[in-house]
Amino acid sequence: MRTCVLFVLLMGIAAGAWGGSTGNAVEVQIRSDGGRILPLYPVAARSPNRKVYVEAVKGDHYCIIVRNLLNRRVGVVVAVDGRNIISGKQSWLRNDERMYILEPYGVGEFKGWRTSLDSVNRFYFTDVADSYAAAFHDESAMGVIVVAVYPEVPRREAPADLSQALPKSNQRAAPSGKAEGESAGTGFGRQEHSPVRVVAFDPEATAAEKVYIKYEWRSTLCRQGIIACGKIRPPRNRLWDDDDFAPPPPVKG
Repeated sequence: MRTCVLFVLLMGIAAGAWGGSTGNAVEVQIRSDGGRILPLYPVAARSPNRKVYVEAVKGDHYCIIVRNLLNRRVGVVVAVDGRNIISGKQSWLRNDERMYILEPYGVGEFKGWRTSLDSVNRFYFTDVADSYAAAFHDESAMGVIVVAVYPEVPRREAPADLSQALPKSNQRAAPSGKAEGESAGTGFGRQEHSPVRVVAFDPEATAAEKVYIKYEWRSTLCRQGIIACGKIRPPRNRLWDDDDFAPPPPVKG
């Protein structure tokens, strides 16, 4: 089966900057626009798929960074809130969906919903009602980022150039509100330049790996016990903090 997919330009990300979710096929990170790599909290899952939590901050733009750990090209189907980030359609993580291509040991940085071969509209954390998926009345996989990895079937011929234009969409600015709703979603944010080209790629029938990232507001992660949020009182310094008067001596028993 020959599938037409998008080839993503490689990003020059330093090897030493990694500390993401690591598996046999890829490493995955979530990074805010401020440059902070969001901490990942692993889930003890019985399934073979890797699952982690991450804290979402309302209004923050973010990107998904994927590093290929294999010595051959891979296609990655990336879904946010259950929608394929290239086509915008509901994703089932299949090998016949639109996917990005990573060269052997290459790195891809995915910042938004693709609206053409030259641009994306940015991801940002927001309430469910303001999310891209909710605009299509689809809340079936809200708050979940998934990366499904399909290695390339070995072939000899050079890839054909199958470039074609993709439909454009209107941009929308991210809100700056601080209030957190009950659940988190991903919005359709500002437009940015992000050139790619279309190539031929023949994916294997079965995904080599799937990485699931569930993003939640901090209050939700605290309530679920994913992160420790209790206030820890610092130990008192006997020469600094004690400014009381002299108490009476203890009563001798």
